Amino acid sequence: MKIPFFLALVAAFGLTALNAADPVDVTIDKAAEILASDEKVTVLDVRSPEEYADGHLKDAVNVNFNGGNFEAQIAKLDPAKPYLVHCAAGGRSGKSMKLFKDLKFAKIYHLVDGYNGWADAGKPVVK
Repeated sequence: MKIPFFLALVAAFGLTALNAADPVDVTIDKAAEILASDEKVTVLDVRSPEEYADGHLKDAVNVNFNGGNFEAQIAKLDPAKPYLVHCAAGGRSGKSMKLFKDLKFAKIYHLVDGYNGWADAGKPVVK
């Protein structure tokens, strides 16, 4: 029995690219729950390097939304892995959600209240 080429590709590379999910807006408490779970979520801080240096979530990766190569840096990430994306207050990270969807990321959480909301809620930060 011959397997159609398309089905062979899906079997070889999985369904990740085909199953891109809509980004999910999460609250501070939901984000803390996600980060405390067994799920290996990478925190993406899309603020400037100066903002990041003033304080950030533990193990966060800084990718400057206003940097000249933001899209290229995001495109280098593994779209099959889950990410929690935030900026200071939700504006820049909110604007970045379309890019993650266009690049077919499988699981994106958007921290709508951003770093400021996280810090104001007394959640742990690295300074």
